[in-house]
Amino acid sequence: MSTMRIVVITGGSRGLGAAAARACAGRGMGVVVTYRSNPESAARVVDEIVEAGGTALALPLDVSDVPSFGAFREALLAAVREKWGREGIDGLVNNAGHGVHTPIASVSEAEFDALFAVHLKGPFFLTQTLLPLIADGGSVVNMASATSRVATPGVAPYASFKGGLEVLTRYIAKEFGERGIRANAVAPGAIRTELGGGLTPEFEELLAGQTSLGRVGEPEEVGSVVATLLSQDGRWINAQTIEVAGGYNI
Repeated sequence: MSTMRIVVITGGSRGLGAAAARACAGRGMGVVVTYRSNPESAARVVDEIVEAGGTALALPLDVSDVPSFGAFREALLAAVREKWGREGIDGLVNNAGHGVHTPIASVSEAEFDALFAVHLKGPFFLTQTLLPLIADGGSVVNMASATSRVATPGVAPYASFKGGLEVLTRYIAKEFGERGIRANAVAPGAIRTELGGGLTPEFEELLAGQTSLGRVGEPEEVGSVVATLLSQDGRWINAQTIEVAGGYNI
């Protein structure tokens, strides 16, 4: 049986999830990346990890579809048994999500519900579903956002649910602490990803001007923090929200 730490990263086929997957694999962890609709992209991330000497696999998962979580747990357990000879995992990263840029006055109920499902309801029930598989001494990392601290017009529902995810993080840390399971949130600032359609040059210049280090961040700079929290280096960090934003609006 492998003693390698095994971590699951939702939405690991691109952006911050892919960066976290590569960072975790680089620290010697076995990585399970999930994808909703792009198996080719997930396969590329797995191939990159394997080519770099790591181990990884990809599984489909729609984080907004709570009734599917039981089947995902069984598929995950079977895959982890076959790949690593393990009966569970050591870490979960609730990262999957999407962005909508709409003022409060124009947000539709459908947009609101879709954001709620993937950014708060999904992580809540996925963590609950996978809890029996998370080993004692494991770690949960929730991907939050600096927009829950700095009000940014147009992202009110997204930011509200990310703020809720920060609260949930503290409750996970409190309720799972007797098993030595830690929970932390990572709150990226302006990062060069595809979320919300990506950054235009003008928008990037604006965000860089609001950041004390004078630029936007790269996905790898968030991924390395996630990997640290999942590793033994983060063993005494618990119930925290860590903003990874280069000093955004301070």
